[in-house]
Amino acid sequence: MPSFTNQGINLYYRDRGAGEAVIFLHEFGGDARSWDYQINYLSHHGSLFRTLALNARGYPPSDVPETADAYGWKENRDDVIALLDNLQIEKAHIVGLSMGGYIALMLRLTAPERCLSVVCASGGSGAHPPTREAFIRDSVTSAERIFKYRQIPAEGMASAPNRIQLKHKNEAAWQKFRQHLSDRPYVGAAYTLSEVQAKRPSLHDFADQLTRQTLPVLLLCGDEDEPCLDVNLWLKRTLPLAGLKIYPQSGHLLNLEMPDQFSQDILSFFKAVADGHWRRRPEQAFTSMFESSTSTLIQGTVLRMIFGPARPSSISINACGPSAIARTSVQPAPVIVLLTSRSTASAKSLSR
Repeated sequence: MPSFTNQGINLYYRDRGAGEAVIFLHEFGGDARSWDYQINYLSHHGSLFRTLALNARGYPPSDVPETADAYGWKENRDDVIALLDNLQIEKAHIVGLSMGGYIALMLRLTAPERCLSVVCASGGSGAHPPTREAFIRDSVTSAERIFKYRQIPAEGMASAPNRIQLKHKNEAAWQKFRQHLSDRPYVGAAYTLSEVQAKRPSLHDFADQLTRQTLPVLLLCGDEDEPCLDVNLWLKRTLPLAGLKIYPQSGHLLNLEMPDQFSQDILSFFKAVADGHWRRRPEQAFTSMFESSTSTLIQGTVLRMIFGPARPSSISINACGPSAIARTSVQPAPVIVLLTSRSTASAKSLSR
């Protein structure tokens, strides 16, 4: 793997193809290898793209600094800019998952001149003010445990409620993901948790700046990745040129759970951007989507329900805050709720 140096840290990356640059930024539990399928997929499209997958600091073969001050979201952002500078690339499409998605959005915010577009998959907001203390405490506690036991709890992390979906879809891919977690140096993992994850500011703190940005953004989220759903709905409403796709029965590791669909979606997005078909959303789409009232009003959405063989006798739709929750009186019946903008519907209960 080729490498470069930034701030005295050696950083490795994968480099393949030619054309417009696409930089892939991995999540906490992954590394550059997480993007192998996407890199292969884009490479089949001739000279359209040059794909670059960066191993963040703390992720071998990149250096694993042993001091906390070498880690942080700004350091990760600056590493991406340094990669662009090192390769004399003016602009690139930035694709990030989770932690990488946050860095991609912050690149868009602080260095938009270096971005052609941004794909943020399974993105979180960072330490949101209402839950900031708990968020920081949990991240620091997890880091302290890793330091104490000198290992990463790979089995537990890989089996988290929003990661276990990969195991049920592709056991081999999940085993590889778990093994990569287990093999990672504990020092890099602990400092990434305590210095990058815990201390990153909330995207909500930058709401005013985000509303003024004019860069194309594709937001991707799994419907079973509950910590990220509300954030992505908020980002879709806040970013003028954003589009949101929610994958059914999917968790946090979208690029591994459904690699073909994920790859198709980002390619379609890149082509739409290049062709000038990814446009600013109409002003009407920026109105509030959800309101709570005694009659439960859902604004700006079309609600469709598809029932399985065991049909529920009634369904109540609760629009409380930025997420709609469907409750049925018959649990086994599968329910799919599709939310699309630019229409209006209201519902208190439906019965069949």
